[in-house]
Amino acid sequence: MVLETNLYFALIVIGALLLLFEAMNPGFFAAVPGTTMIVLGVMFLMGIDVFSSTWGILIGVASALIAASLSVLLYRRLSPEQLPTTMSRDSLVGKPGKVMKEVRSDDLGGKVVVNGVELSARSTGKNLSPGTNILVVSSEGVHVIVEEV
Repeated sequence: MVLETNLYFALIVIGALLLLFEAMNPGFFAAVPGTTMIVLGVMFLMGIDVFSSTWGILIGVASALIAASLSVLLYRRLSPEQLPTTMSRDSLVGKPGKVMKEVRSDDLGGKVVVNGVELSARSTGKNLSPGTNILVVSSEGVHVIVEEV
């Protein structure tokens, strides 16, 4: 009996650790199992053996589903909605930026920051030193063509 009680407490502790892990590393991989383990551990401590009968199994499954559903709802309310950042080549044309690493017209080793994103770049003619304000005039593949403003 003592061993069983310790196992039930272990379920609760492991569930709480999973929730703590989820709080420190959000990603919704540990919240549902953690909540379910806590609920099952509490049920066992209350004397409901979910493996002893058909009703126990039904109660255990129903409780786990309810706990998982509530975890999902709570997680959605607590986590901010993050919209993905999207940029297409055409959306960069006309945007201002700044040179981070020298930009030359003959290679793609230059780096610029446009809308907070670092991009490979080449210039339309002259070399541009770091700190120079630029404007995106076109894009080719995965790099942009820039000129000094």
